[in-house]
Amino acid sequence: MESRTDNAQQPATKSNPVATSTQATSTQATSTQATSTQAPGATIGMVGGGQLGRMFAVAAAAMGYRVVIFTDAENSPASHVAAQTIVGDLNDPDAIDRFAEQCDVITLEFENIPASTIARCRQFAPTYPSASVLATAQNRLIEKTTFREAGLPVTPFQRVHDVKSMIAAGDELGWPLIIKTARSGYDGKGQHRIDSSEAADQVDWASTDEWIAEKCIAFDKEVSVIVARTPDGRCETFPIFENTHRNHILDISVAPAELSDALSVEARRIAVAAAEAIDVIGLLCVEFFVSGDQVMINEVAPRPHNSGHLTIEGCETSQFEQHVRAVCNLPLGSTEQRTQFATMANLLGDLWTAEGEAPNWLQALADSGVSLHLYGKAEARPGRKMGHLTMTGGNRDELVKRVSEARTKLQGSSEPSR
Repeated sequence: MESRTDNAQQPATKSNPVATSTQATSTQATSTQATSTQAPGATIGMVGGGQLGRMFAVAAAAMGYRVVIFTDAENSPASHVAAQTIVGDLNDPDAIDRFAEQCDVITLEFENIPASTIARCRQFAPTYPSASVLATAQNRLIEKTTFREAGLPVTPFQRVHDVKSMIAAGDELGWPLIIKTARSGYDGKGQHRIDSSEAADQVDWASTDEWIAEKCIAFDKEVSVIVARTPDGRCETFPIFENTHRNHILDISVAPAELSDALSVEARRIAVAAAEAIDVIGLLCVEFFVSGDQVMINEVAPRPHNSGHLTIEGCETSQFEQHVRAVCNLPLGSTEQRTQFATMANLLGDLWTAEGEAPNWLQALADSGVSLHLYGKAEARPGRKMGHLTMTGGNRDELVKRVSEARTKLQGSSEPSR
């Protein structure tokens, strides 16, 4: 596939702004990549063209950066707002080189990008997170083993590959089990709840080489912590988000989570320790199960996260601006909330009609406190994340009620004819 320039206003060459060296403040900070600062005016490369890349590009442009997108999809959401887009196979060395040679620093929006692609990008510019981080994050077995060896609490797990090994895991960990593919899969994809050995036929063991069995945790709630980390080892955490899911997909997030002070401190400590353990530069979202007075790591993502979308309106610095600041080695922004509470509700493709007509957005915006974010996706499908609504204010329960009602008003509505 050929490269394509969208919204390009400048020649496709490195800007090479003045870079200043900084003193590393953490012995675990990345040592193989220069800890230089990329000032506004630099070119940031973003591998991936989805909604996370789109919101990153908006934040970066507001700070004066030029963003180049590298994606394998035509008309991607991020391409609508970026300075330039390179469309090509993510494994194609020529396409990678055309993209990376333009960039002063490179980052990504999704962890399931070939690690070899990120390694090749690194030949041209500092690239965060690194290929080694991706190699860890792309395999649940490696990821959880790494955290367990670092002394961090994770859900009990075992490697499995067939019925016999699953039954052994169930006998040791206890039933029921959550069986997941070791690689890929998110929002519940590639996952099975197995209540007993008699249900082993639910798993298509031949569909992939590696599986992980996790103990099914009876949790009180699910929360997430996003931590930003710079090349010189500085860290900041966002308020803790409390998350509810529907059909394995995030439905509503609220900040701050209803946790004791002790648990809040512990969750943030673990999130920072996890980022240091795998040497993440940029953002790391750590998803936790809360059970009684304990928190344990469920999954992590080395990128912006759906639960953090409420930070756009809810915090002094959004997760996307913080991502820019982290990979460019700038001072990290304040993560304080602007109001006492903030909430977000996802908008899925189920809200569109079978004919593809969009909802009547005026129905949701009738509440003047609602902020609407749409991702510019050309096709709506059931379960596909198409946008979100956010609200901020001083009453937690009222905010959740209002944002839910605003979304409900979109069901069965369609845009008025023009």
